[in-house]
Amino acid sequence: METPSTGGEGTTPRRRFHFRLVPTLFLRPRRAYGEIIRLDRPSWLTPLLILSLAALLPVAALGRVRQQAGAFGAESLPPDYQYYTPEQQAQFMQALESTRSPTFLYLLPSVGAVAVVWLGWLITGGVLHLVSTILGGRSTSLAVLNIAAWSGLPFALRATLRAGFILLAGRAINGPGLAGFIASDSAGVVLFARQLLATFDIYLVWHMVLLGLGLAALAGLTRGKVIASVAVTEIVALLVQAIPAAILASLAGLTIVRPFLF
Repeated sequence: METPSTGGEGTTPRRRFHFRLVPTLFLRPRRAYGEIIRLDRPSWLTPLLILSLAALLPVAALGRVRQQAGAFGAESLPPDYQYYTPEQQAQFMQALESTRSPTFLYLLPSVGAVAVVWLGWLITGGVLHLVSTILGGRSTSLAVLNIAAWSGLPFALRATLRAGFILLAGRAINGPGLAGFIASDSAGVVLFARQLLATFDIYLVWHMVLLGLGLAALAGLTRGKVIASVAVTEIVALLVQAIPAAILASLAGLTIVRPFLF
């Protein structure tokens, strides 16, 4: 869709979406950011739409795998299940069966995945704008939010590859990122460290590089201040992400919530 805008020198097309910039961002990010900045209007809808759709792919893949399996396996049962009375076993199985509905397999995880995308964008953009302003930057919040959205596109590729792995392997990814270096049955601070390490991978590094290039394109900051701004932003964003993830993981012992965890 295009809405012509008059003024200045002729008519300039105003596009709602800018998909043509997606390959440019991956291949020539400095050129892409130059065009994004020259737009001087919100362009974050395009990358956020891509990220939201990509976030649904692992949800759909895992839901399909679990639906095809027809059950969540023996690990879904509590250790002392055999000591339950027949009535208690029946009640437990009925509750477990309800978590196999499309609502629990697809709807709720999809809402959560999309919410993570949008909240992550707001947190990253907000913190980056605050830190860069403190360090002397004079960029607008709109420009920084645009940069934050576009720099997240590597995560769309990660989500797509994860969905493919889930379908091919027929199981969830148990130790994403660097989480595999810590046992899955850890607790306390070690569990928090595991959730934090789960966010570290090549796509996070790629995202940070793009975030730095975008912030540098806005001008007003030295290279050192750009690096400091990105580092502080990512530390805050990762901590915010790891805390709720650790809380959910600590509840994994409650069998009824295990099906929700990736």
